[in-house]
Amino acid sequence: MKLSDGVEWSIHCVLLLSGLPPGATLPGKALAAFHGIPETYLLKHLKKLTAGGLLESVPGPRGGYRLARDLSAMTLLDVVEAVDGKRPAFRCTEIRRRGPCRLEDSAYPRPCGVNRAMLRAEKAYREALARENLSDLSDDFLAGADPRFVVLGQAWMDDNLRRPKS
Repeated sequence: MKLSDGVEWSIHCVLLLSGLPPGATLPGKALAAFHGIPETYLLKHLKKLTAGGLLESVPGPRGGYRLARDLSAMTLLDVVEAVDGKRPAFRCTEIRRRGPCRLEDSAYPRPCGVNRAMLRAEKAYREALARENLSDLSDDFLAGADPRFVVLGQAWMDDNLRRPKS
């Protein structure tokens, strides 16, 4: 199973946004620059995260992105489904019913065994993603991060965040 680059990028952006002070935002351009990724491509994924209820997009000169809900209420599955959709990765095309050995439809009373096995694997994969809470990932990162990175990251955030007018 291959996930899009946007899934990785989105997870990192959500984690970064979790460090914002209340009411503050980061513009998409800054998020792209922080991660060294193309802004136009990232913006498509940020829009999907917003549509999926994970991020909030704030318009205007002091606007940008921020979390729409608490990080502890988000899982890896939430991000994957927001970015790549909820459709199963495996789609059975019933090739067993093609070719020179095909039979009439009544010869196939049960769903394809390959399809059943792949859907079981997909279910297990999605259940594992649903158990991975993003606040746990953030805590793990902060516990093991090089202190220099944390200092640099905080300075960068202070330079790039946007606060609402008081």
